[in-house]
Amino acid sequence: MAKITSETRQEFKIKTEPYKNAIDATLKKEKDMVALMAHDKSGLAYKKLLLCEDMVYISTLYVAINTISETMLETKNQDALNEARKVLYKAIIYLEDIVTNVIDCPYSDLEPKIAEIANTPLEKRYYLLRKIGMAIKMVIDGFGENSKWKWSFVELQGRYATVFKNMLNMKEVAKVYFDPRDSQYEIVLLFVRMIRKLLDQSAMGYRDRYELSTHRVDDMRMAINYLLALRRIAIVLNDKDAAEEIKKKAIAWNDKMDADQKAGKAS
Repeated sequence: MAKITSETRQEFKIKTEPYKNAIDATLKKEKDMVALMAHDKSGLAYKKLLLCEDMVYISTLYVAINTISETMLETKNQDALNEARKVLYKAIIYLEDIVTNVIDCPYSDLEPKIAEIANTPLEKRYYLLRKIGMAIKMVIDGFGENSKWKWSFVELQGRYATVFKNMLNMKEVAKVYFDPRDSQYEIVLLFVRMIRKLLDQSAMGYRDRYELSTHRVDDMRMAINYLLALRRIAIVLNDKDAAEEIKKKAIAWNDKMDADQKAGKAS
């Protein structure tokens, strides 16, 4: 890495100032919105969707600052990446406030929550969620493979998968999923495919964290929980083969966890 001169640092400061100003302005906007919500309870869910989108925007500004740092200073800006990581948690928390953070539950439990954002089209929900996913990927890529946050990202990605699932009323869309003539068919197909992919990835992520890092029983239980959520989707879509396969996997993982506990390998 080349020596960073005071001139280069000044150039970096000037180059990143518009990004920092945009971050400050958006954070002030969030503060004002939160203050408004404290005494005006109307449309809270819709306001939180807007706040979520603002947090995603802020995360991309922090990622841009890191990119400029890597280009101009030839070093990662760990502070910017860490702020991006934290603000993405805030984005997901705003969605959890709307549709809960429950991984596996009857879809009827979610219906009243989803009803609060009924006027937000499925397409808009889908693309907001995809933007969060892309922002998470950018932050993970920014930190790099050997980051100290490697295993903590399993939680972030898991919570992302959970809200992605909870933003869709599976009981309502199950029929649409099998009807290409329906106007919502394509977006429902994309939504469901992504949910299944993310739940599977989160199950494997927690399983890997258990096996390769923590050896904590709660991590393996989380992995199994994601499998059960994935199985529930297979059942509602009448995908009997997938449901049976996931059930067998969940049983095998649970048996492995029990065996490890008996052998003293898990805590």
